[in-house]
Amino acid sequence: MSAGVRSRYAPPAGRAPLAVALDAPDGATAVRWARAVAPSAAVLKIGLELFYREGPAVVTALRGEGLLAEPGGSGHASDAPELFLDLKLHDIPATVAGGLRSVATLLPRFITIHAAGGAAMIRAAIEAAPEADVAVVTVLTSLDAAALGAVGFDGPPDDAVRRLAALAVQAGANTLVCSPREVRMVRSELGESVTLITPGVRPEGSDVADQARIATPDQAIRAGADLVVVGRPITRAADLGGAAKAVADSISAGRRPAAG
Repeated sequence: MSAGVRSRYAPPAGRAPLAVALDAPDGATAVRWARAVAPSAAVLKIGLELFYREGPAVVTALRGEGLLAEPGGSGHASDAPELFLDLKLHDIPATVAGGLRSVATLLPRFITIHAAGGAAMIRAAIEAAPEADVAVVTVLTSLDAAALGAVGFDGPPDDAVRRLAALAVQAGANTLVCSPREVRMVRSELGESVTLITPGVRPEGSDVADQARIATPDQAIRAGADLVVVGRPITRAADLGGAAKAVADSISAGRRPAAG
């Protein structure tokens, strides 16, 4: 993707906007999971657990097996999922900018930072990685009103998400991360051009685990999400490929216009 004004995210033709979180304990497990889910995913997300363990080597391994798209869409893996580095950087602007420059060499589509780092940090991150979509995390999906109050954010999660989303966009961000419960609100207030990524998505009947603000995949899409992140309900299933396809099918159903 070239630098400049970012357009709203859309998945490749024929793919549901599903990002599968490869929260694996090691690189070999991540590659095995990726083989199973890649046919149904538009994006593969690498988070802190895997990146801290394996570093850039896991990205190299996935690309080497054709499980991640080649930068620029060329080569044998051009139809493979894109890379999402979910590292949630949060530090002073100079440090975050340095971190972004380092991981940008892996040519991810998305890299996450925390909105709570402030406008100067957000601007520094965007300037440091002009080829990537810097996705700004508003409020973690594990936090409810009580947890937010304990760290100094008074009021419901919606209020904190609204303030942080507006701050991020004013600082130059075009990609935001929020729970599916806030998607409709953020979309109505910040417009149609912003890309909204939603973690905290659970298929019907799945274990909620440590998530507090959740929705099903089709609910998230119908609310206006552009990319739905699903991890454990897929990677802990007996049949990872089947689970990923089921979630992708649910998302695609949510994207279809209602009949009538």
